[in-house]
Amino acid sequence: MSNRLPSVLIASAIVLYLLYSSIFVVNERQQAIVLRFGEIVRVEREPGLYFKLPFAFFNADNVQLIEDRILRFDLDDIRVQVSGGKFYEVDAFIAYSIENPQLFRQRASGSIPLAEQRLRTRLDAALRRVYGLRGFEAALSEERGSMMREVAEQLRPDAASLGIRIDDVRIRRTDLTAEVSQQTYERMKAERLAEAERLRARGREAAARIRAQADREVVEILAAAQREAEILRGEGEAERNAIFAEAFQRDPGFFEFYRSMIAYQRALDSSGTTMLLTPDSEFFRFFGDPEGRNGQRQQAPGEAPLTGSIEPVPPQREALRTDQPEAGAAQ
Repeated sequence: MSNRLPSVLIASAIVLYLLYSSIFVVNERQQAIVLRFGEIVRVEREPGLYFKLPFAFFNADNVQLIEDRILRFDLDDIRVQVSGGKFYEVDAFIAYSIENPQLFRQRASGSIPLAEQRLRTRLDAALRRVYGLRGFEAALSEERGSMMREVAEQLRPDAASLGIRIDDVRIRRTDLTAEVSQQTYERMKAERLAEAERLRARGREAAARIRAQADREVVEILAAAQREAEILRGEGEAERNAIFAEAFQRDPGFFEFYRSMIAYQRALDSSGTTMLLTPDSEFFRFFGDPEGRNGQRQQAPGEAPLTGSIEPVPPQREALRTDQPEAGAAQ
């Protein structure tokens, strides 16, 4: 019995090895290509436990696992030329999946880096074609979506020849190159300065126009106001003269008394005016006698009496008028 134990152990080890080398596992993120002597035998797409011929070291059956999920390939920044002749830097990426593992094995040896290297060349060419037909503003407008779809459509036939399905193409960034950015900045700055100068010129023109209109309206308003004031002043003067005339006609004595009181008030105010008059001056005839007989000058025959046309005058003029009777008395 003890002599059989080594043989049993060896046989068990061989069986376990054969069993282990005959099975392979495919998970939910993978698909498997079974190769027999380098030729594709079958493709397993569903996850699970599968069998194959053992002795892989004799190239009997080999299994190559292929990704069965959406992969992402980021393209390095490339310089593209738009229709205006300027160059821009574009950053894009591809979302793809391996749709045909057998074709992927035949065309790209089942190597993702090799397949992405070929996709890089085709994506670069597609982006250059799409951007070359448009201006820079297209990538910043609603046309951006149609540009990405157009790139994807151009890329799909070449990708399908590798067994790859293009799920999406995205343009992440479109920037000006350093030299173009500086030129664009200078041009935009010059445009903004010119626009600002135009706005300032329009503002100055509008201000001058408004100022001239306002000055004209001020002159018109002042002229109208002055004309109205002159009319009112004339009407007031006429009404005042009429009142004076009526008052003189009703009571000439009281009228002269009232006029003398007004003259006293204006001549003897607090302005510090000094007057040299004799006590019997006609100007002071109401000081000694309310009837005005003190120093009253006799009216010459045929001399017209004082009328109500005598107008109130400023104190300086009144003082001069009050001096006139004294001068007449001196004569």
